[in-house]
Amino acid sequence: MVASAWAHAGTVSEAATAYQQHCAACHGADRLGGMGPALLPQSLERLKPDALRDVLRQGRPATQMPGFAGQLPETTLDQIANWLRTAPAQAPHWEVADIRASRVVYHAPGSLPDRPAFQADPSNLFLVVESGTHHLSVLDGDRLAPIHRFQTRFALHGGPKFSRDGRYVYVASRDGWISKYDLWNLTLVAEIRAGLNTRNVAVSDDGKWVLAGNTLPQTMVLLRADDLSLERVYPVTGANGKASRVSAVYDAAPRSSFIVALRDIPEVWEIPYATLEPRVIALDDVLDDFFFDQPYRHILGASRNGAGQVIDLDAGRKVADLALSGMPHLGSGITWRRDGRDVMASPNLRQGVLTVIDMQTWQTVATIATNGPGFFLRSHESTPYAWADAMMSPRRDTLQVIDKQTLKVVGSVTPSPGRTAAHVEFTRDGRFALVSLMEDDGAIVVYDAATLREIKRIPMDKPVGKYNVFNKTTRSSGTSH
Repeated sequence: MVASAWAHAGTVSEAATAYQQHCAACHGADRLGGMGPALLPQSLERLKPDALRDVLRQGRPATQMPGFAGQLPETTLDQIANWLRTAPAQAPHWEVADIRASRVVYHAPGSLPDRPAFQADPSNLFLVVESGTHHLSVLDGDRLAPIHRFQTRFALHGGPKFSRDGRYVYVASRDGWISKYDLWNLTLVAEIRAGLNTRNVAVSDDGKWVLAGNTLPQTMVLLRADDLSLERVYPVTGANGKASRVSAVYDAAPRSSFIVALRDIPEVWEIPYATLEPRVIALDDVLDDFFFDQPYRHILGASRNGAGQVIDLDAGRKVADLALSGMPHLGSGITWRRDGRDVMASPNLRQGVLTVIDMQTWQTVATIATNGPGFFLRSHESTPYAWADAMMSPRRDTLQVIDKQTLKVVGSVTPSPGRTAAHVEFTRDGRFALVSLMEDDGAIVVYDAATLREIKRIPMDKPVGKYNVFNKTTRSSGTSH
């Protein structure tokens, strides 16, 4: 072994030893998590290297994570940070027995009152994901004021999913925990760990099932919605025998089925509620994410290289290509009526453009230049405007407001110069637009949706997203589903 290899082996050994001494009690000897979250490369992929080192040095506010600055040498902290980015010597497993053993039921089905414990309109609540200190806040959409706050698992991923009546909400953490909250009684109901790295969850419109899609292990996990008990584990394997990570799972309520996109094999799976058996649709290219048309007959999807395609779910095949470039974020697309025709628009993660597509011909109607690459596009049936962020660009502090008929930028808002502003969501009636100021000492900034005048600010800890119960449960065309 050459000298550099010996040095590397020594560094790895020192980091592993330090981890066992200082981290394993909370995060598990195998790094799969315990009282603290999993510390695997997949769990940390969205945490920047400097941010991980800062956590090791300073800890996390409002948690039991201590800071080790002054306790461990800087070189040791750097070694641990680098080591955590490497895969364990043995590939981690999470089997049926592990899933079942992880489940905790805090309130049995039927044990809580069947009425809200507050005076607010339960259909006009907002659920705000605060990633800064890992909480969910509940806002009254009429008073635009908080009414409750839950602590959550580490790093929620993907939007919360509501039961049809809006009473229950299901959330997934990046390291696989699925949590069910009763919003009427403002309490956590049950939790289960469905995987080690989870993309998102979907809830069946009939209220019976929750489906979780994993990247580690490469599985989908079907749970009973009432108590999160395990029903079935689906190995995600293509027709050629190749295993795949899950890109996204969504409920297709009008079809009474789940739709699943796979990241590593060119297939889409439809899983009907009635049979729970996957129907496989072969594709020309993989889908990283996708968008439903309003009837839920077609999905518009794109791969990471920008290739777009339209799949007819009834026919079970691709019916059109989409003229897309960059990295369109179709999962955040919206639709509206323009000149008597339905159009869909999508932001782009690599280019400063919005692409507007005719939903009958699948042709591009317009390409709207924006301040830079963005993540979210939002609107509401009661507003003439669509709001677009540029959070992947230097102009991340400004949202542009676009007229849905002229397709022209007609205004903009900058909540706080130099600070990231994104993810708009509207109140049930569309009168107010809520913007996330995505900073550790951030806020929800409320605007009059007609005049673009700021109404108020609600302090939050890095609010990455907010979700209106009515808009989500009625599948508003102005928000993602």
